[in-house]
Amino acid sequence: MHIHHLNCGCMCPVGGALFDGFSRGLTARLVCHCLLVETNQGLVLIDTGFGLRDVNSPYARLSPFFIHFNGIQFDRKYTAIAQVEQLGFSARDVRHIVLTHLDFDHAGGLEDFPEATVHVMQTEIDAAQDRHGFITTQRYRPDQWDEVKRWKFYSPGGEPWFGFQAVRDLEGLPPEILLVPLVGHTRGHAGIAIQTAEGWLLNAGDAYFYRHEMDSSEPRCTPGMRFYQWMMEVDREARLHNQDRLRALSRDRSNDVRLFCSHDAIEFKAFADQSSDSQNLKIHHS
Repeated sequence: MHIHHLNCGCMCPVGGALFDGFSRGLTARLVCHCLLVETNQGLVLIDTGFGLRDVNSPYARLSPFFIHFNGIQFDRKYTAIAQVEQLGFSARDVRHIVLTHLDFDHAGGLEDFPEATVHVMQTEIDAAQDRHGFITTQRYRPDQWDEVKRWKFYSPGGEPWFGFQAVRDLEGLPPEILLVPLVGHTRGHAGIAIQTAEGWLLNAGDAYFYRHEMDSSEPRCTPGMRFYQWMMEVDREARLHNQDRLRALSRDRSNDVRLFCSHDAIEFKAFADQSSDSQNLKIHHS
């Protein structure tokens, strides 16, 4: 099993370091950290970021509010399909897509892979279909997934995984991939855990937004990302509770589990560089 780290979206909100913690200019740099997993059952995509149709017709697909608030940069090179093809694969090679949730910046590329089965929590699709209120109607964009032909929905609960409940045995997927419910950002938000030769990798999605939120001694968040999380949350108590649990997991089981969120550019670079170094080492030894 080989894992590719993909940046499937570039967002540059006004605020610079007040959002990302490192930019020196007026705008910040956020990513959409997705995974492409090579398995014996074909390719598995973990989240999709923005898709080709988002890039080609953004105002027909996305909320103008979020386009401007997030400073979304529309470029084909950031789409999952462009990066899948650059790696030498085709859209039909992607057999499964597993989603942390259905927000516009995570599900935009679903229709670029028409033969894939899409796996998501039942509570998430229920929330997306029951849109009401400004944020909910802007965050969920049915045009991004109304042509999906194959869905698999899962109920919360399941077997224990490092103190979390986990949905195992995802239909058609290897047992090394599982859903870990992390409610709060949305009603059906989940992390995606993958067992690798080096231990577990946990894509925590939008359960947190800034790398230093996982610091065990003095967790902190930039003002911009703190505000964005507050604006998007549906259950504050659950969101903060799950952040506490993830922080404890990162502290107590760091040798067993490596975790990352969806939008921190520093985290993404660290994982992408590590993945590239590992792949280069394999090529060298072969």
